[in-house]
Amino acid sequence: MTLTTPPRATTREWIGTSVLILPALLASMDLSVLFMASPWISADLAPTASQHLWIMDIYGFVMAGLLITMGSVGDRIGRRKLLLIGAVAFGTASALAAFASSAEMLIAARALLGLGGATLAPSTLSLIRGMFHDENQRRTAVGIWTGAFTGGVAIGPIIGGLLLEHFHWGSVFLINIPVMALLLIVAPLVIREARDPHPGRFDLLGAALSLAAILPLVYGIKKTAEDGAGWASVAAIVVGAIFAALFVVRQRTTPSPMIDVHLFARPAFSGSIIANAIVVFATAGMGLLSVTFMQTVLGFAPLAAALWMLPTVAGSFLGVAIASLLARTVRPALLVSTGLLVAAVGFAGVSLVTADSHVGLLIVAYSTLTLGVGMTATMVTSLVLTTAPPEKAGAASALAETSSEFGGALGIATLGTLAGTIYRGAMTANPVPGAENAAEAAGDTVGAAVAAAQELPAEVADLLLRQAFDAYTHGLSVAAVVGAAVLALAAICAGLALRTVTTPQSTSTEE
Repeated sequence: MTLTTPPRATTREWIGTSVLILPALLASMDLSVLFMASPWISADLAPTASQHLWIMDIYGFVMAGLLITMGSVGDRIGRRKLLLIGAVAFGTASALAAFASSAEMLIAARALLGLGGATLAPSTLSLIRGMFHDENQRRTAVGIWTGAFTGGVAIGPIIGGLLLEHFHWGSVFLINIPVMALLLIVAPLVIREARDPHPGRFDLLGAALSLAAILPLVYGIKKTAEDGAGWASVAAIVVGAIFAALFVVRQRTTPSPMIDVHLFARPAFSGSIIANAIVVFATAGMGLLSVTFMQTVLGFAPLAAALWMLPTVAGSFLGVAIASLLARTVRPALLVSTGLLVAAVGFAGVSLVTADSHVGLLIVAYSTLTLGVGMTATMVTSLVLTTAPPEKAGAASALAETSSEFGGALGIATLGTLAGTIYRGAMTANPVPGAENAAEAAGDTVGAAVAAAQELPAEVADLLLRQAFDAYTHGLSVAAVVGAAVLALAAICAGLALRTVTTPQSTSTEE
């Protein structure tokens, strides 16, 4: 047994990393870029409450459903090739979304974007895994990628706000097209192809089972959050669970599995996947609520709201830097648990915000939240990559991204629906006298209440807006309390799951 020093990355690898963070940034931005555009879309396309939620979260759902399949495809046909195919698909879908003329068309375009995003996300992370062999350099590169991916969720509303100040809401999609064109030109020059040298046959049945498991589960949980536990939602969850069990059985018995389910027996892998899903579940759901709160309740224009959101991006990158620095000496269990607890404190701060609060309170609380997210995401992503074998980097990256996208989309659906239910209950319980004709629209969303108030006499409009703002703020506070509780519980569970995991070393062993 001899110790060898892994080869260190060259300038080409670092340039390649800078290229790879672009699609990672855009893939995550598209989870949140519509947050600022939400009021404009509501006014232009007039979606129902259900359609509005589908516009926001179908991208993440479709992406989550296809990530495992696309990660396995990348391992077989080449991760760079899949990246380039994804760039074409993502750019095309962006153009369709930008010029959507109805809610149904925008939902369909967002679904196609999810398909394109599913090819981009696992390719970028798995390529980075193969480009860096030195553990410290890889951790730094993963930290940069994580900063782009987690920061993209926070940057999305800012970019959206800047564009909406001057352009139509469709511009939030058009910005994807030149970036995808740049990726198609530069990626073949600076990024080497990578694939599994012995991939075996593609598991078509496994791919079908994974999709058949995720989509009914997502649908069932979403319907339960919206309408309660009805027979349709429960049946969908049961069907999804059955297909999930069949998928696991298939992966355990097929000679060429899409994923090695035995990886979940390793605490570093399973604990990291779960922690990643939970932190994104909480933060993505809160992102939509917070941005809507700034634009409606606090009355900020898109540009002003975007500028106020800048500290939240800084919080995310600061968390990434802290985790990357401390990971060499601090055990993963302590780092991940601390990150989750910091994020929980941020949620607790959001719950203190009222309709009359200064925007600074929300920004400080949300920046604390993103600080914790940056710390957690960096560490768990690195653990997932280093635990899986290099030849399965695409599938492992896909699992990490699946947990992120599934958690993010589910967070938007669950926390958004929770806040919306509280809002609608408060608005319908005590109708404002003189606003009966606008009551149905105002009771749907806070954005609709703002629009309806413009058609009412000043005194009635003021009463309606006060009721709507108080109702929305109460929903925001309850969702924040739920998020804080989920993250605090996750911190305890992550600490227990990762307690035996040691700090990775920068050397490797050879027989």
